[in-house]
Amino acid sequence: MGKRAIGWGVLCLLALLAGAQEDARQSTGSKILAVESVWNQAEARGDIKALNLIFDESLVYVDEDGTMLTKAQFFARVKSAGSRPQSLVTPAMNVQIYGGTAIVTGTYHAGGVEKGKPFQRNGRFIDIWVYNNGVWLCVAAQATPISR
Repeated sequence: MGKRAIGWGVLCLLALLAGAQEDARQSTGSKILAVESVWNQAEARGDIKALNLIFDESLVYVDEDGTMLTKAQFFARVKSAGSRPQSLVTPAMNVQIYGGTAIVTGTYHAGGVEKGKPFQRNGRFIDIWVYNNGVWLCVAAQATPISR
């Protein structure tokens, strides 16, 4: 077999591997986006058990007002019926995967009642996920309000 044939063989193998990696990346991205949707539903329902499976113990959450929350503080806020959104929708999300780290960016719309008054909020968010011991967990999240 000539050097030229070996070179083409290597190029074909690299192309196949790149395609397989891209397929795996898209599959992983789809799974993470699905978990993001579960997060929205669980937060709207106040489902701490579901949220506990999504967040790492070291979670750092930067809220819309700039407050930094730990996992326990975020859960306390979610448990509080006075501040929980009744609807939380993410109409646009994008995920980028870098090895064992995934970054999700997107927009959200939240609506509900807070302290007896209805609210509607729009914003952008960034969530950082880490793959550890066979599981993707969110380790950091930040929400920024925007006006529309």
